[in-house]
Amino acid sequence: MNFDAIVGNTRIKQQLLSLAESGRLPHAIVIEGEKGLGKRTLAKELALNLLCVNGENAPCRACPQCNKVMKGIHPDVFVAEPETKSKAYPIKFVRESIVADAFVSPNEARYKIYILANCQFMEPKTQNALLKILEEPPEYAIFILTVDKKSALLETVLSRAVVLSLEGVNAKSGAEYISNNCEGVEYEDALGAIEIWGGNIGKALESLKDGKLSKISSVAEEIVLTLINKSEYELLTACFALSGDREAVASVMTVMKTIFRDALVYSQSECLSGFKETASALSSKLSKEKLLRLIASCDKLKALAEKNCNNNLLITKIPYELRRSIGK
Repeated sequence: MNFDAIVGNTRIKQQLLSLAESGRLPHAIVIEGEKGLGKRTLAKELALNLLCVNGENAPCRACPQCNKVMKGIHPDVFVAEPETKSKAYPIKFVRESIVADAFVSPNEARYKIYILANCQFMEPKTQNALLKILEEPPEYAIFILTVDKKSALLETVLSRAVVLSLEGVNAKSGAEYISNNCEGVEYEDALGAIEIWGGNIGKALESLKDGKLSKISSVAEEIVLTLINKSEYELLTACFALSGDREAVASVMTVMKTIFRDALVYSQSECLSGFKETASALSSKLSKEKLLRLIASCDKLKALAEKNCNNNLLITKIPYELRRSIGK
């Protein structure tokens, strides 16, 4: 086994290798981490390692088993995710397509692998239906559940699984990976994106597409400058640039948090956000206590955006939360 294709997360890779070498690889694995950290990538790499026929050289990425996994056509690798409209896992689907199917022997491989993505959308009753197969799984069955936070899963489910918590990679490794694998992306641009997104390669890549990072950063800086220099009405107007795009709200909150962090530890030599002048202005006008409250507000607003809060209500809440943080 090897997980060289996974950037960073050395502890998790060593944990998996240790479990495999000792013959204690569990039948159920929960991979937690925010969107973009590579949960599905790790799940796929684990499937490659388990199904590759080249033993110590696994995954070889050349044998028939590896080829089928990489193309998404392996008959013994089942990938599921919530329904698009309801964002839920129907209990009937789990009972019939996962639990019942798990008792059917593999078609051609040593294992039958079930990758269940975004299990934070799996209701407790559905998790309980899945629990039956997790308690007494067939020897060949492996279940890999991905979830934003393990707290979304029942304790009974977690108790029957090994939990792997993915983290962001260091800036240098992330920037090297992006610039080496993405045509047209320079190292410095990749470094700036990976620093803003806290080592989250997926989010950094997404923000670099079609100038999206530049747009997000511009809106974030405009809101910050309006907060300290202009009226409540002008702040609300600046926030309207986020109307109809809840995902953009979460992204802008991330960039704003980075700007406030830069202001909190302001120096001429370090500026993760790329907005030195803005960070300097904030550091001279706002106390550390206010900057810390602003950082906390960004976390709160980002969480609301990710929980599918009504976008129009969220837009009106942003100026209220930010102004309250600085005592206006």
